[in-house]
Amino acid sequence: MQLLRPIIRSIRPKGPNLNSAVPQPADLIHALPDPALVVDAQGIVSLANEQAAEMLESDPVGRHLSASLRVPAVLEAMKEATAGEGGASVDYDVRVPVPRSFRAHVSCLGPGKGALIVLRDLTREQQIERMRADFVANASHELRTPLAALSGFLETIQGAAKADQKAQERFLGLMKSQAERMRRLIDDLLSLSRIEMNEHVRPSGEVDLTQVAAHVRDVLSGMARDFGCELKLDGDGPLTVAGSRDELVQVLQNLAENALKYGSSGKLVEIIVRRSGDWAEVSVRDHGPGIAEQHIPRLTERFYRVNVQDSRSRGGTGLGLAIVKHIVNRHRGRLVITSELGKGSTFTMKLPVKG
Repeated sequence: MQLLRPIIRSIRPKGPNLNSAVPQPADLIHALPDPALVVDAQGIVSLANEQAAEMLESDPVGRHLSASLRVPAVLEAMKEATAGEGGASVDYDVRVPVPRSFRAHVSCLGPGKGALIVLRDLTREQQIERMRADFVANASHELRTPLAALSGFLETIQGAAKADQKAQERFLGLMKSQAERMRRLIDDLLSLSRIEMNEHVRPSGEVDLTQVAAHVRDVLSGMARDFGCELKLDGDGPLTVAGSRDELVQVLQNLAENALKYGSSGKLVEIIVRRSGDWAEVSVRDHGPGIAEQHIPRLTERFYRVNVQDSRSRGGTGLGLAIVKHIVNRHRGRLVITSELGKGSTFTMKLPVKG
């Protein structure tokens, strides 16, 4: 705040009412775009802007900083600053409810006058850098196979099958399927990147999960008929959560498509919407062959497949459940997977009920 005083004096108007145009400390704190707090010499928060209260998920004013920000390095920097020993910048990570990274700038306001703490969210910047590297690595690895297949088909058409019309038609069909596979892969990689980039930002809209489930049932009814399977919805009526409708549709559609592709032999796939205490639960249950226990912990990993050839033959990219996991994390929810060989699998999304 000492740095601001020369600026404040320079804009102070001349005349009898000198204080009317002078910004007060609280005005300056609330004008900052980043979360900001002022603590007194004892470490009690005396001022905080709305961004700080939102980030800390409570109003910290009147309490010791340690009650809201349990980061030893930041508290130590604050202690030194309130003692008049200068300022410091501290990088720290928060693991729950979703991983986030911050930089705390701690500035001394003068011996015995407290400190100013400005928090900067580094999550998005770090995620962009990580996702750029992940995208290149994943795309280069997963695209290698279909590209090699396309190259081989082209060589065959230009060579041995140059005069064979039937062979050319067959190879062109195979090339089309490989190109389609590459398109799906790129679409899923881009979708996953967008979701991960915003995973730390909780959606604020209102969504009725029963309506979402009904929409997914209607959209996939044709696919269910093609698989000779009944797609059934069982719900208790409206059930509202805070969220993004498009993303929650994507979650349920991914889960229901997987159930139809891999569990349709059970002839029934159920979408069940229930409330359990403070949680809204949406389950997608099939009655197919089930999944062996050792695979379940890894199902949401990128490109993990229980059966690689079977997944690829059904158009899978190995990214669907990774996308589901990150969307559920963004909504501050949980994904629970249960399965029994010979009896089917159940994928349950649990989200906090709104209101």
